Amino acid sequence: MSTPATPTTPPTHFLRQIIEGDLAQGAHARKRWAGSPGDANHQAAGALDAARIRTRFPPEPNGYLHVGHAKSICLNFGLARDYGGVCHLRFDDTNPEKEDIEYVNAIVDAVHWLGFD
Repeated sequence: MSTPATPTTPPTHFLRQIIEGDLAQGAHARKRWAGSPGDANHQAAGALDAARIRTRFPPEPNGYLHVGHAKSICLNFGLARDYGGVCHLRFDDTNPEKEDIEYVNAIVDAVHWLGFD
């Protein structure tokens, strides 16, 4: 009977492999961030980006979140946390007639409930 190995590093998957490869190669070491969303010219005017990676979670605030959203929150915010990056909570506004501040607040609460800011 074998004893299960004790993991010394977090489990890996293809996204972590891509991120770790990019970081090892310095693929984005010269990227710039202007401090707000914008086009390439806007970003080029910014300082070198201190965040090692940037991810986003872009829900549409037209209803309450479900378990699939929780998975995406944990993935995007978790990868940003694990690699010294930033995850942007960016509300999608493709259907403004169905959006409501109640859903915006519920989404923010869910992100906090899952342990992220």
